[in-house]
Amino acid sequence: MSGETKLADLVKNMTPRLNEGAYVFVTVKDINKIDRADTVGEFKEAEGTTLVMEKKKADEYRLSYEYVASWITLMVRSSLEAVGLTAHFSAALAKHHISCNVIAGYYHDHIFVDKKDGKKAVQILMELCNSSK
Repeated sequence: MSGETKLADLVKNMTPRLNEGAYVFVTVKDINKIDRADTVGEFKEAEGTTLVMEKKKADEYRLSYEYVASWITLMVRSSLEAVGLTAHFSAALAKHHISCNVIAGYYHDHIFVDKKDGKKAVQILMELCNSSK
């Protein structure tokens, strides 16, 4: 499997990037009513399909949500087999009372934090990154 697996290298090179916009988690019973081009990600659960999408798109579809998030991408190419990265950065964020919702993509890890915490979370992650160099 390609991608970095060494925790020290992952943390040192994670380079968090704050994506523009506001993102929400919604759930739908019928995914066919949503244009996949309007979603960032999805996960099928027994109760419905959870979608991550831009807030403005959710508003256009008149979907309800409870949580508005900032989206941070860790630019290091992490392996899906890597151990400890999520625990490491989530513990750092937790020390500052910032909750995070993580989605591991094939190439990168994506972190969703409360919209009000986006810039602070990036700062914390950058400090973590820089302290391990």
